[in-house]
Amino acid sequence: MARNWIGKLARGAALAGLLAGCNAAPYLRSAGQTGPAATAELAPEALLARMSLERKVSQLVMPDIGAITPDDVRSYRFGTILNGGNSGPYGNDKAPAADWLKLADEYWAASTAPLPDGEPAIPAVWATDAVHGHANVIGATIFPHNIGLGATGDADLVRRIGAATAVEIEVTGIDWTFAPTIAVARDDRWGRTYESYSEDPALVSRLGAAMVEGLQGRPGEPGFLGTGKVAATAKHFFGDGGTAQGVDQGDVNGDLEDLMAVHAAPYPAAIGAGVVSVMASFNSINGNKMHGNRPLLTDELRGRLGFGGLVVGDWNGHGQVKGCTNADCAQSLLAGLDVYMVPEDWKALHANLVKQVQDGTIPMARLDEAVLRVLRLKQKLGVLEGEVTPSARALGGKWDRLGSPEHRAIAREAVAKSQVLLKNSGVLPLKPGARIEVAGAAADNIPQQAGGWSITWQGGGDLTDADFPGATSIYDGIAAAAKAGGGEAVLASRTNISTAPDAAIVVFGEEPYAEFVGDRRDLAFRDEEGLNLLKSYRARGIPTVAVFLSGRPMWVNRELNAADAFVAAWLPGSEGAGVADVLFGVRPASGRLSFSWPASCDGAPLNGPQGALFPLGYGLELNVAEPFVQLDETCNALANDAGAVWFANGKLGAQVQAVADNALLPDLRGTGNGITASGVDRGAQEDARRITFSPGAKLTLTGPDNSAAWRITYQVTARPEAPFTVTAGAQSLDITQGLSVAEGKGWREMVLTSTCLTETGGKLTLASDALFTLQISDIVRDEGATDAECSF
Repeated sequence: MARNWIGKLARGAALAGLLAGCNAAPYLRSAGQTGPAATAELAPEALLARMSLERKVSQLVMPDIGAITPDDVRSYRFGTILNGGNSGPYGNDKAPAADWLKLADEYWAASTAPLPDGEPAIPAVWATDAVHGHANVIGATIFPHNIGLGATGDADLVRRIGAATAVEIEVTGIDWTFAPTIAVARDDRWGRTYESYSEDPALVSRLGAAMVEGLQGRPGEPGFLGTGKVAATAKHFFGDGGTAQGVDQGDVNGDLEDLMAVHAAPYPAAIGAGVVSVMASFNSINGNKMHGNRPLLTDELRGRLGFGGLVVGDWNGHGQVKGCTNADCAQSLLAGLDVYMVPEDWKALHANLVKQVQDGTIPMARLDEAVLRVLRLKQKLGVLEGEVTPSARALGGKWDRLGSPEHRAIAREAVAKSQVLLKNSGVLPLKPGARIEVAGAAADNIPQQAGGWSITWQGGGDLTDADFPGATSIYDGIAAAAKAGGGEAVLASRTNISTAPDAAIVVFGEEPYAEFVGDRRDLAFRDEEGLNLLKSYRARGIPTVAVFLSGRPMWVNRELNAADAFVAAWLPGSEGAGVADVLFGVRPASGRLSFSWPASCDGAPLNGPQGALFPLGYGLELNVAEPFVQLDETCNALANDAGAVWFANGKLGAQVQAVADNALLPDLRGTGNGITASGVDRGAQEDARRITFSPGAKLTLTGPDNSAAWRITYQVTARPEAPFTVTAGAQSLDITQGLSVAEGKGWREMVLTSTCLTETGGKLTLASDALFTLQISDIVRDEGATDAECSF
């Protein structure tokens, strides 16, 4: 059933009569056509027959809104458009909701402007990453990330979340979401673990299908892809959650049938639920990139699994295929990709695809097949059936539906049902009338509790609570619940009261991240703020509750030992009051682990040497005090930190100093003796440094003395104009040529070993003979590369 944008549309002859009567889609009709003949022309096959080669190719090119204008849409007639995680209307990733709808109208008008010679002007559709609500848009409801929804185990709840999300998407004029992620994450070091519902394929299948039904409706039932529904995308096919060591976009190795049994297992359920699009994965399967893998994209997905919808690429994923670039990749279309996600290189890709069809590299039949899939998606969405701009649709601009109380109530329910109680000595539920102190930087921090993919791609950074109007922090929820029970809650950072509280709640956890930025080499939780607070309260005899925010299970044995109760709160989103609902016993502690919890800090829980501390499905009841045996706090990864990490995430290692000719630069920031070091964003706010050297200036780093190689992640925006050297011990190495080659090529890695420096030691000096700026995000000592060749 089509969208109800021009009233309730009947089927068959009644539909044809109604469309003819309302002069439907004149931008698609030939001149002079009316009635049933005009309606027949709206069929995808009929539209395809009237399209030029250039317009056909345009249907397969998906640029980002940050790289195109409505005039570009008018000129090229793109079939699909996306906004990436950091792209907002008119270059503003914090644009008000009304601007999203305004731009949607502009794209619609540009794509439907009349074309010469009777060629159909086919509306473009806009896709977004609404992975936990329509979270790119300020004011939207932000639901818990999938890892939290997995802990609820509640398919009906997930279905309702999908339905609420679809409504909020449609309010802003957008047609399509790149959700749900149905990855089966099997190594929690992966930076996208929180996008997975579970390590259990059966649970992922059940919840993924429910989300598809919530977003789209059920096939064959009234309302399917109608008003308040959007196109869903099952992603990423396949293997994204199974890469070696959890490296994002990495390789998945093993017997194909075994891999399919785990990582492709959720797709039959999503396809059965009617999902209209599937996104190809970045990763490789046994060395072959999925964006160029015909045996899997075509033979398996379409042949064996029976998927008949559209296959869309991921962000420049085609450019990773052997022999391809972002601007040139016939291989992906031939392998089974239908739409290229090409954020910036769209113009060159379009030109190359046209040439490749003209010279026979791409058969016209394959091009037509892909274009038909795009057109059929649009037909299902109803955009071929009425001249209705996004703002004129049933929900367009209905701002009371964006972040509505009803949607926020669903989100709060989801937060409460996702809380997993891992330890309780009897302090929970908190007693009515209690005086509670709440501590931790995450307690009153909505950006942190929302996580990645919240307003911006990485989340956090320069975002503040003001960017989440209508949201409730965890502290605000606790304060309201305490007051309702006749007690009070105070934020430790805002009070000087010396009276000991009846209990303390410490909220701490991971900083926001997304995708590869969140990849970790191990599962040790390193930020000791929460640990120190828990120990401080314990020393005062105050019962403590630890509320841990994270996008994955992590090794937190020290914090588990120090707390009287411990709650895995995941990334709850905008409705922090759901956490308090469980802490105060308003709702039961019904959440259960959808991922096993690691006993070891050194690897993934399923592959680690000690297996799981808490198994899949674990979670305590609220009113039962459980005995707890103190855990081993030995962690080799933490023991090795002192010498391994010299600079990362905007901080120097614990035993590392940065000096500019005797001027100390704490955390590699500040000005001194010809060096200016300032924060620059790589993956998060000021997680890297921009270091400007005046002529003759030197920067020296000192730390633990060892023979490990130096591994430095760096970026050069303008090449050096005079020699630039690195010195370790008594030997200097001129790396000017390497830095010149790196100009304008983004973040790269240099490895300095004993093969080019006779000693590596515990001191490294960088020096420039001329004014030069170098950006650095990481400096790590690598024992494994000690005797390797040097590289830049």
